[in-house]
Amino acid sequence: MDIENSGLVSVLIPSYNHENYVQKTIKSIIEQTYKNIELIVIDDGSKDNTFEKILEMKDACEKRFVNVIFEKKQNEGTCKTFNKLLSLAKGEYVYIIASDDLAKPQAIEKETAFLSKHKDYALCVGDNDIIDENDVICYWDNERNNVYEIENAVFKTNIDFLNNERPSVDFNSSDFGDYGLLNYSNFIPNGYLIRRSIFEIIGDFTSEAPLEDYWLMLQISKFAKMKYIDEPLFSYRWHSNNTIKVSDRMKLYDEKTRAYEKLMTEKYKDDKRTTKGFKRFLKYGILYKKFGIPYVLQIQKFFKDDKRLMVVKLFNLDIFKHFKKR
Repeated sequence: MDIENSGLVSVLIPSYNHENYVQKTIKSIIEQTYKNIELIVIDDGSKDNTFEKILEMKDACEKRFVNVIFEKKQNEGTCKTFNKLLSLAKGEYVYIIASDDLAKPQAIEKETAFLSKHKDYALCVGDNDIIDENDVICYWDNERNNVYEIENAVFKTNIDFLNNERPSVDFNSSDFGDYGLLNYSNFIPNGYLIRRSIFEIIGDFTSEAPLEDYWLMLQISKFAKMKYIDEPLFSYRWHSNNTIKVSDRMKLYDEKTRAYEKLMTEKYKDDKRTTKGFKRFLKYGILYKKFGIPYVLQIQKFFKDDKRLMVVKLFNLDIFKHFKKR
């Protein structure tokens, strides 16, 4: 692939109170092997010197990128910041990165190479290694505390952790990004490249779904496939200020996002553009949460062969109230 002249990638960085990290994030985009990039950074009313640090990078960015936009606005939250970023993006693809994380040099090149050849996919992502507040690669113990000796590590990468949380997901299979699996929980790592045209279908981010990354994954999985590349393409910074560590708030956000997703499920239930995974969830969703996709596929086969008795015996379920005979 000619990485000089391929489709434009809009790198979108929402920044907030990351004065110690934002320049490193921007430098990781400057160092991308993929050339055709525009950079859009919007600061969501930081209370520290984050925006001043961003402005210090302006000359270097204007030399490197085909277009550069740096803006600061009043604090409105992540969803409105993402919508503003998307409204300014001109690229065929968008790459979203938080203002404290790092992209590996070949991340955008490798993810763009895949999406450019596979039009039925809307998202591509790789594994994440873990770094601490000082950019040192580390690992996690059982409680996701940083450890530095690999022999003491329970999880060596973010995918190790996500795989442990969702053992029914085969990250290297075509089921990666399946709506039914995602409806159970989000297992998509960070550092994803997205085909921008998907937003014309799924619309804007909304405060009704405050877990904006999870909402985004659910919407994409309704209409397109996702691809996992089995190598670290991203460095996920794990430090004391990670939002995900605020458990009470995250629980609230999760409940609100899931409530809104029920409305979105109803909205798209008759849409012919949706994926097989979404349609399958509409019919077999009750069993997804209990058993996962391998069992659902097996049940589908049994129903096709009209072996209902076998299903009852295997799964000990009163399935007759859930399904109709084909």
